[in-house]
Amino acid sequence: MYQQHFGLKELPFSLTPDTSYFYRYPDHQEALNMLLVALEMNEGFIKVTGEVGIGKSLICRKLLNLLSDRGLVTAYIPNPILGPRELRHMLADELGIAHDPATPEHRILQLINEELIRLRYERKQVVLLIDEAQALPDESLEAIRLFTNLETEKTKLLHVVLFGQPELDVRLDRPSSRQLRQRITFSHKLKPMSRAGADGYLSHRLRIAGYEGSGVFHRRAVAALHRGSGGVPRLMNIIAHKALLAAYGEGTQRVKRRLVLRAIRDTEGAKSRMRPLHSLLFNPRKFTVSMAAWACLIPGIGL
Repeated sequence: MYQQHFGLKELPFSLTPDTSYFYRYPDHQEALNMLLVALEMNEGFIKVTGEVGIGKSLICRKLLNLLSDRGLVTAYIPNPILGPRELRHMLADELGIAHDPATPEHRILQLINEELIRLRYERKQVVLLIDEAQALPDESLEAIRLFTNLETEKTKLLHVVLFGQPELDVRLDRPSSRQLRQRITFSHKLKPMSRAGADGYLSHRLRIAGYEGSGVFHRRAVAALHRGSGGVPRLMNIIAHKALLAAYGEGTQRVKRRLVLRAIRDTEGAKSRMRPLHSLLFNPRKFTVSMAAWACLIPGIGL
């Protein structure tokens, strides 16, 4: 691989949500700050949404680490394609509650409630984080809403943070979801990174991976990478990784624009700037200019 070629201790553009690579891009930091403030205020339901690859899972993992460092009790469900029964059992597992798979649902709820009350008595806040929440079945969404009914006279016993794709917002906008929607007091919608943000993001990940030089990616290469990825971190990682491989293959220490364009053409979902021939032929203005140019070059032809 290209690690030794660029003096890296590890691959900088892995797709795993490694929190050591968390980049404090303003929009991502704002989402994280919102989550921390909302939990500090004992809000019951909080939501973060964004497109595929925008960085939700990394923010979720970063939040998990911060909450654990602060002494909060956390339950994490990364794959919520679960029915209500399985969801309750998984929450019980996350809270360390001993139970049998055959335990009736009402008993599981009772055990969860008793554990939450015990933790509250110890002044411990409990937070349930659900990634990919758009995949939750309707019945499980309702089960999660009912979890937040567990409360004392002054505070919620369980706080829920939902991370999901825009489809989650669409589902919550339905009349049947109005009870849950009304309980979400804080939310944040993640946006793609800006051109300057992409530049900082690439430099940050290279630095964390051990790169000690400067300017691996040429200025025009960064611009092309940002356009090709649409500012989506996951696509930036894929394109940057392939571009570094191409640079290594050529034996060069800098990634130029043509290498990024090659990587973009090789990446599903990336936006290539290359325009098909028919877009020129069927654009009257472009077509006229092209014909006029040829008329000037070829004797005997006029328009």
